[in-house]
Amino acid sequence: MCQKTITLSKIISITALASISPLGNDPKAIWENYQNTNHCFTSHFLDHKQTLVAKLDEDSNAIVDALKQSDIKYKSLDKSVLYAMAASRVAIQNAGWTSNDVFGINIGSSRGATDLFEKHYQEYLETGKAQTLASPTTTLGNISSWVAHDLQSSGPEISHSITCSTALHALLNGVAWLRAGMTDKFLVGGSEAPLTDFTIGQMRALKIYSRDEDVYPNRALDLEKTQNTLILGEGAAVCCLEIGKKENALAFVESIGYATEILEHNISISAEAICFQKSMKMALRNIDLSEVDAIVMHAPGTKAGDLTEYKAIQKVFGTNLPMLTTNKWKIGHTFGASGILSIEMAILMMQHQEFIGVPFAEAQKSRKQIRKVLVNAVGFGGNAVSVLLSI
Repeated sequence: MCQKTITLSKIISITALASISPLGNDPKAIWENYQNTNHCFTSHFLDHKQTLVAKLDEDSNAIVDALKQSDIKYKSLDKSVLYAMAASRVAIQNAGWTSNDVFGINIGSSRGATDLFEKHYQEYLETGKAQTLASPTTTLGNISSWVAHDLQSSGPEISHSITCSTALHALLNGVAWLRAGMTDKFLVGGSEAPLTDFTIGQMRALKIYSRDEDVYPNRALDLEKTQNTLILGEGAAVCCLEIGKKENALAFVESIGYATEILEHNISISAEAICFQKSMKMALRNIDLSEVDAIVMHAPGTKAGDLTEYKAIQKVFGTNLPMLTTNKWKIGHTFGASGILSIEMAILMMQHQEFIGVPFAEAQKSRKQIRKVLVNAVGFGGNAVSVLLSI
């Protein structure tokens, strides 16, 4: 069966983007952090041992703590919800949206209220009783619903999980709603707070978590690494989408692509990442490939994940590859939030006209300008998304 092609005949503007992550929460600080070749990993006692993770910086934690104390109802919320609320407040303010505007909300998460769910379940195992708010505060839908409550919005609200490509699937949903004329504004993104014992334990069980405390413990885009080097990070990012070419646009969603892998295993991906080949080709079907200046890869730091995506890019672009980068060597893998944090990186590079490469990877020939950037994401299950951004 032939894959349906998607053409955007209307421009989608990204009028604001806000995040809260190990890079910080202020665009200037985030950009300065990207220019710094140091990573954001710290060693914490998790999973019954010292474990490298990427946590929010002190200023971002203070913002989240203040938000939690601002309303008695917020004290029982999971960090994944609070992260999304903090980023969303800034995004709509920067976009100039108000509670009088009708806009949709789609903020997804790979695992939802991870920390809170594990605490409630542990308490149930010990006492045989569940807390009254255990279910309402741990369902996946409460991320978007609490953001909608906090912003006093009146549009549709959606939450979903498509593992690590969740945030970019939220963007696909937003584009679809805008193109359908069902609304003219949509807030999309992802949020994740996965730094818990059980989640780290799951990654160790898959044998993909980094055991290295070298200068660069996550070797994302090191295609010759001999072991997996995934490290988890936390954070949230959202962007405001609007139909049409807006004067205040940070960037434009030029085209989108998506595909699903035919699986041989629960977490498998083919040797040449067929899903990525299909999603990139869909996103680039009306584009001269030489116009793509850079790709922000998913590249989680695993041997198979990095290499198969690279081979897929080679299949699509041939020998004339765009500049390739990723942010996971610096902030780790933020699961459901990672796609929008990659969008943020792409927009910052276009705004500043500076390519941020991976410090330990082979140097790449720099292009004269960065006008179009492709962003990739894929999750367990081979659900790939590619988004082409332009300025």
